[in-house]
Amino acid sequence: MSVRLDHGEDDFAENHEINVTPFIDVMLVLLIVFMVVAPLATVDVPVDLPASTAKPQPRPDKPLFLSVKSNLSLVLGDRPVERDDLGAAIAAQTGGDKNQRIFLRSDKTVAYGDVMEVMNALRAAGYLKIALVGLENQAAR
Repeated sequence: MSVRLDHGEDDFAENHEINVTPFIDVMLVLLIVFMVVAPLATVDVPVDLPASTAKPQPRPDKPLFLSVKSNLSLVLGDRPVERDDLGAAIAAQTGGDKNQRIFLRSDKTVAYGDVMEVMNALRAAGYLKIALVGLENQAAR
């Protein structure tokens, strides 16, 4: 014994709206997962970095070397330069060409922070193409 309440209409009315609630729920769950996992992906561990075995790149015809000596003095090419005059000295050497690559050499006893200060001075002067120079590892040959 059953009763029919729709009076014979078997067709459902068409609904043209998309239900986005499940999509929003999935996005919120993914957001929470990534918020929890992202800090775990960056772990600060002290590491003793090995020497590079990369093949040396060909040198340009007239490379411009900036050297940081063990006493933290700067030498541009063969000429000593003061830190305050670094931007003007490099501009004089490059003719104001900010796209020229500067090869930065440093004594191995110079602290990483001091090398970064020199790189920041180069960036402040507008020279963004900086190549770090190191000794070639014997395993690379």
